[in-house]
Amino acid sequence: MLFNKKYVPIFFAIFFILFVAISFYNILICLLLLGFLFLIYSIAGFIFLDNIHKNGIESIGKIVSYKSDEEGHKTPTIEYQTTDGKNFRGEPFIHASSDLDKLEAYQQNINTKIAILYSAKSPENFVIKERKSNSVILILFIFIGLALIGYSVISLIGKNDLYQKIISALRF
Repeated sequence: MLFNKKYVPIFFAIFFILFVAISFYNILICLLLLGFLFLIYSIAGFIFLDNIHKNGIESIGKIVSYKSDEEGHKTPTIEYQTTDGKNFRGEPFIHASSDLDKLEAYQQNINTKIAILYSAKSPENFVIKERKSNSVILILFIFIGLALIGYSVISLIGKNDLYQKIISALRF
């Protein structure tokens, strides 16, 4: 797996320090780095989702609670058992929630059974089986990453007139 959850905070700390240091030199390089970060995250997410849909093991989990982040987005905490009898409890490896999640209480979903797919190699990594919004958010991240990379490269090579032509062609 490309990303291991325990190394993500270390990676983002290093990235943040590098980002701030380079921002004093040239902000366009920071946008380029940010674009690559979005792109790498999206590709890693698609690889994980593809792998878990091809090789994952289906199980039935139970929603035991919902965890809200500082903005109010809710992520389910799911408890499930693997085929070899080990019990796991955690949040989906990839989960997207919208602003509509802030308004809903989701109390009616507690103790509801839900289909999940977990990784045979790392059973603690799982996704909700019927969740299509994970792919949508990853596609959005790819477009954001490509836009940041494109803008940075065009600006760094000094072709701002090309950028202006592209923007004017996209306006309706």
